[in-house]
Amino acid sequence: MIDGPYFVLVVLGVLGTGLVAGVFCGFSTFVMRGLAALPPAQGVAAMNAINVAAVRPAFMAVFTGSAVLSAMIAVVTFVVWPDAGKIQLLLGSALYLFGAFGSTMVAHVPRNDRLAQLTPGTAEAAAYWPAYVREWTFWNHVRTAASAAAALGYVLALA
Repeated sequence: MIDGPYFVLVVLGVLGTGLVAGVFCGFSTFVMRGLAALPPAQGVAAMNAINVAAVRPAFMAVFTGSAVLSAMIAVVTFVVWPDAGKIQLLLGSALYLFGAFGSTMVAHVPRNDRLAQLTPGTAEAAAYWPAYVREWTFWNHVRTAASAAAALGYVLALA
């Protein structure tokens, strides 16, 4: 059984990855659909504003903090190598680090940077917007599922 400081670390991992999964789920299920329904100039402007607002301490502490926690859980699991839950802990950590955090760096940040360079209302922005929404949303589904699965892995390790 996982106990002591290791238990607290895993519980914090559950909370962090679960909170991030909830944020991503909201974007996948209704935010991006709402933005896609807007005229391209408004959608581009709104998404650029959202992307700026997202990089603030409240969200970044949970998002990057969960990555740090996932890495710590993986390292402690390798060092302690508990009898119970080691596969779930390592899988949960890998899912968050690669599926949520990693996919953000590889799939979302470059798209967001490109969108930020476009001027809403231009032909270039209007042409890019449908592809952006489609690709960004697909990768957001991936990181939603990865974050939720990471939280589930941590919960199963505690069971």
